[in-house]
This record gives sequence, C-alpha cells and structure tokens, in this order.
Amino acid sequence: MSMWRPPERIRHDAEPGRWPSAAEALHSPLFQPIRVGARELRQRTWVPAMVPWRATEDGVVTPNVLAWYERFARGRPGAIVVEATGIRDVASGPLLRISDARFLPGLRDLVETVRRASAGETRLFIQLIDFLSIRRRPDPGKFFERFLSITAAHRRALDMPNASDADIRARLAALDGSELAGVLTVRELEALQMGARERITDTEHPHIAALPQMLPDLFARAAALAREAGFDGVELHYAHAYTMASFLSATNTRTDGFGGTRERRVRLPLEVFAAVRERTGGDFVVGARILADECIAGGSTVADAEFFASALAAGGADFISLSRGGKFDDARQPKVGEAAYPYTGPSGYECMPSYYSDAAGPYGRNLAPAARIRAHVRAGGRHTPIVVAGGIHNFQQAESALATGAGDIVGFARQALADPDWFLKVRLGRGGEVRLCKYTNYCEALDQRHREVTCELWDRDRLNEAGVARSADGKRRLVAPEWPA
Repeated sequence: MSMWRPPERIRHDAEPGRWPSAAEALHSPLFQPIRVGARELRQRTWVPAMVPWRATEDGVVTPNVLAWYERFARGRPGAIVVEATGIRDVASGPLLRISDARFLPGLRDLVETVRRASAGETRLFIQLIDFLSIRRRPDPGKFFERFLSITAAHRRALDMPNASDADIRARLAALDGSELAGVLTVRELEALQMGARERITDTEHPHIAALPQMLPDLFARAAALAREAGFDGVELHYAHAYTMASFLSATNTRTDGFGGTRERRVRLPLEVFAAVRERTGGDFVVGARILADECIAGGSTVADAEFFASALAAGGADFISLSRGGKFDDARQPKVGEAAYPYTGPSGYECMPSYYSDAAGPYGRNLAPAARIRAHVRAGGRHTPIVVAGGIHNFQQAESALATGAGDIVGFARQALADPDWFLKVRLGRGGEVRLCKYTNYCEALDQRHREVTCELWDRDRLNEAGVARSADGKRRLVAPEWPA
C-alpha cells in the first residue's frame, strides 16, 4: 500500500549547503559535548531508532543486527538509539525483544559491537516499546464464516429473529458495503475493512483495563535488563501509534483516571517513568520519545506536547525526543491479508514526508513545534535536553536547529541511513563527500512490508564485493559501503 501524498506535487531536492572545514567543525555547537542525565555525549548528534527487520522471528539479535549497528557506530555519532524493542514476549516478527534474560547475550554483543566500532565515542540507548494486537485485513468470506460473532443486533437489523447463525452469516456475506454499514457496528466494520485492532479504550477486556497496573513493571523489567546488558540508558517509546502514545492522545477517553484530561492522560507515562527510574537508578539514562503533534483530527496538538514534555521534565526525564504523526487513525486501507500500517495516511506523511511535497517541503517540518515545546520546558525552569529531528541532512540545517532553540541535540534518521559516515565526514572537514538522502522513502516502503530496510543509494552498490551480506532476495546489500578514507 502506498503512502498518502499531499495534493501539491512540488519537488524539493536535498541541498548540501556549505560544509564546514575541520577547524570550523571543531568549534561548531553541533560537535560540542552535552550532558544527558548521568552520561555525556561527545557531540550533539543522534541517530534515532529505526527498525531494520533483521532480528530472528523470536526477537533475538542476529549477525545482521550487529552489522547494522556497527556500521552506524563507525560514523561515530554522539548517540545511537536501538530500534523499538518489545517489552513483552509476544510474536512480532523480526523485531528485537527485551522481555526476558534469554535475550541478554545478543544484546550484550550489540553493546560491545557499538563500543568497539565507535572507539567508545558513541553512547548507546535502546528504545522500549509496548503495542497492542492488530490483525490482518481478512478475506470477507472468511470473516463472515469464522470471525464475526453473531449477535441479537445482527438478527434485528436483518429482520431474521429466528434464523440460524449459518443463515445470518450467509445473508451478511451477500450484502454490499453500504448495506453492511447499517448492520455491523463501527468496530465490526473496521475489523472487516481494515483488520481488527485493539485500543487502550477497550476496557471491557480485562487485559486492556489492567494496562495501568501491568505496564510500569513490564517497562521497568525491560529497562533493568537493558542496564544489565550494558546500555547507557533507555528511550521510552511514547510516540506514534503504540500503547503509551495512545494514553497521551486526546482520543484517550478512558474513565478510570488514566484518560480524559491532560493530567490523567500523562499519568501512566509518568508512572512508567518512575518505575523505570526506581528499578535502574539515577546513574542510568532514562528519556522518552513523544509526539510534538499527532497530526490527526481530534488528536493531541503542540499545546498538549508542551504540557507532556514539561511534566516529563519535572518528573526527571533525562531527555525528550520529538517526532510527529504516524497514527493508525488515518491509515490507508490495507490489502486483504495485510495489516494496517500507521504511516500511510496524512499523519504518517508528517512523520516521514517525501521529496515530492507541499509548499512547506519535507525538511524541518518539526522544527517550529519543537522550538515551542523546548521554550515551554525552559520556562518551567527545566533544562532537559530536547532531541529534534525531521528531514535534517546538511550541516547548516543542523546548526540552525541548535541556534534557533528548536533543540539541544539533532537527530538524523534517513540521512544517517543514507550515509552513516555523515558525522565523521563533517567533523573532519570532508562534508563534500557526504551521500545526501534523496527522501524518496524507498526505505519506508521496505519497512512497511517488514522487509530488511536498506537505502536505494547504496543497496546495489558494489553488490558483488567479497563478504557483503545480502537481503533475503539476494538483490540488495544490507550495510552501506565503506568510506575509503
């Protein structure tokens, strides 16, 4: 399924701008140290979490996972955040997990790999995530035959009070879309058209109602394992379409004290943070990634994010990383047999805009909201570092983000994927050799299909080079080519 695109189709090409000399870079704010909780970053550069789909189906670190992070580490950014890593032992495909001690050997190897490859210059955090169940869009015949629970409401709507379940199912299967809308509930229709998806507001289900009691311990246990594995800290994933972001969302209407007002919506995120801090201690970095704006109708806005960021800062967060959008609420309809993907609608575009864009363009769309949020945190007397990201690819953009108060640390996601050596090249005065991201979202399309994420700028380059690991289809290289320097 393709991503949503804005009606305007204006092409925006990434520009290299002016690269600094080595002497200029040495004194640049971007390459100055910054304190993040109990750790110091040697520079204010950051590689945000990106899921490369290289773990085993059971969530275990593989040689390809190690190679992925080793390649980023050789560019020596200030920090790398390891991909969203599941805190529960539930099937989630080739996504890393940190729900049990059996994952520790692989995670320790990952920490050691990054330390060695960066010569100890790069701090390593791991992003902890919880998510609820989502099912693939079903075949309509199978949906009516197997999955739909027949109720008295269906019989009334069809005027078939005494019919058997089999007759009701057959009748439903014969209806068209407009007729079904008058018979099925909103959630039943969604399960048919999009695939069934759990929400945090489904409190009629005991396991959903119990989330506020369960999640603090699950996150704390995972964070304790991260500490044991040797990570410098954790990033609590409170962004996009997942459980904790859903508690923060303005769409959270829970009535148990964990939904409704901003104060109640931030309650569980603060309780999770407190549990993690208590379990891991003050010498372990604990930060959070939140949305500057949900970018959906009726969702949380920048004003909400100002409140949440200030609450997290007051609660002791060591950093706050800002993203935007990426919600299920406006996702496109998936094909039969596929699951909905939260980056296919307008909010997903705001998270990962492409080089064909509206007049605002794909670069720095989150800078102005981030500046507002940072200013609000500072006005509250807190100096919590703010990580800002979003289409930043050249030195001047990064410097401007710091100079204008949009952030204290600059995140490079797609640009770091295109060229993991960006940080080293620019610091050495070799910025002219940077491989600029084109922002075509080639990588995002692979992520959407849960295929190994690569970059179009290098995945076929020197494919026959000795020792190059290839993707499962054999057509793409799995790590960027080495920088000859």
